[in-house]
Amino acid sequence: MNGELCAVNNLKLRHVAIDTYRENVAYLHRDCPLYRSEGFQALSKIEIHKAGDGPPVIAVLNVVGDPAIIALGELGLSEQVFAQMGLPEGSAVRICHAALPGSLAAVHRKIGGDRLTQSDYREIAKDIVENRYSRIELSAFLVSCAETGMEREEVLYLTRAMVETGSHLDWGEPLVVDKHCIGGIPGNRTTPLVVSIVAAHGMLFPKTSSRAITSPAGTADTMEVLARVDLAPEEMQKVVRCERGCLTWGGTARLAPMDDILISVERPLSLDSPGQMVASILSKKIAAGATRLLIDIPLGPTAKVRSRAEAMRLRKLFEYVGDAMGLFLEVVITDGSQPIGRGIGPVLEVRDLMQVLRRDPKAPLDLREKALQLAGRILEFDPDVRGGSGYAIARDILDSGRALAKLEAIIQAQGANTEMALPGRLHHPVEAAKAGWVTVIDNLQLARIARLAGAPMDKGAGVDLHRKLGDRVRKGEPLYSIHAEFPADFEFAIQAARQNPGYEISR
Repeated sequence: MNGELCAVNNLKLRHVAIDTYRENVAYLHRDCPLYRSEGFQALSKIEIHKAGDGPPVIAVLNVVGDPAIIALGELGLSEQVFAQMGLPEGSAVRICHAALPGSLAAVHRKIGGDRLTQSDYREIAKDIVENRYSRIELSAFLVSCAETGMEREEVLYLTRAMVETGSHLDWGEPLVVDKHCIGGIPGNRTTPLVVSIVAAHGMLFPKTSSRAITSPAGTADTMEVLARVDLAPEEMQKVVRCERGCLTWGGTARLAPMDDILISVERPLSLDSPGQMVASILSKKIAAGATRLLIDIPLGPTAKVRSRAEAMRLRKLFEYVGDAMGLFLEVVITDGSQPIGRGIGPVLEVRDLMQVLRRDPKAPLDLREKALQLAGRILEFDPDVRGGSGYAIARDILDSGRALAKLEAIIQAQGANTEMALPGRLHHPVEAAKAGWVTVIDNLQLARIARLAGAPMDKGAGVDLHRKLGDRVRKGEPLYSIHAEFPADFEFAIQAARQNPGYEISR
């Protein structure tokens, strides 16, 4: 299409060691003759062509003025796009203007409130996966879906498109289980416990997780404290075949890769709309080969879902899309009135789950109980397990030490993290302003404080709870402690806690 433009330039590749987080970025010197002669501008999109045939790689152009970064005859590439090109430094490439993605017209219609078709979502997904959308255009798509809403058929169309534009795992077994919590409850680190119990029972449980979007930690962030989570598909399959389960990040397997690109924009926007959430969750599970899925919807005044009517609408949406995609799923609505466990943040959450597995007297009972309930429901997907007996089987597996042994085996198979992970070195107790009983704990505020402290990027950052709902406290007693690695984050978190500690105490 733009071959006549590409033919007139010849640049040498240079690897610029910048992590642009899921965005292809190229760098050109402002005094390069091509910059003005071809009409390139900063933030415009370009096609990068290798010598010979083959599809181009799309990138957003940044312009620099320092020859120490990029010389006049060079094209710099960020880490992600350099890996995609698969060429050594110094290789010759050609660049030209990239055409606007054709699917943008559908995004404009969505902004105007239109209902999009299956074809529209397929074209949008294809263009996004091919990196034809800039961050601004991705934001426009996400916000349009969130603000104008998505009909249930649109959520189905988006889910299909996300699955079709990625890889798909086939385990060759009729029963492959998975679980997912929609989030919103800090410290709710049940997944490693459930995987350990169910895999120890012998059921196939290949668990792939995303990074945190709006929370202080996702399962992948927490598991990364213990082991490698960025496993290639063949590595993941080897772990699962050996141990019957895994706990990995889904990004490296290219399972519904559109979802990972969208998450990179949703995270800084703190955007997590119902339609996008359902499509994100189900596309990943279907692509990972799951045939049975348990969905956990926590319900509470400061959870993502705050009314039973809203929970039922979300449940029906999950069931509609799951049924249309051939996925059997069960939805459970659980207590989301307060954080689960005591730790909020990767290292603190690891401490909690290991205490449960080791049957430590200090283990948080609410985390243990919820994990057993969820594991029990999944065990009952097994046709050899009688209905109603799953909980007792799960409890026996946990109390016998088999679940601990299974998680330790999975950690070793994935590659154990040998670095000792500790809570953040900066520590500040948040004290009760008066004596009384804890009557309210604000999930959103505690999650915000933990994120301000540096979680999940700083694994040791977060919040360590000392009091839960119904506990009696004296004035000056610590309600929770803030942990951080860096002074600036530490001060931000402390200031947020002073403005609103997230606890209400009644006499």
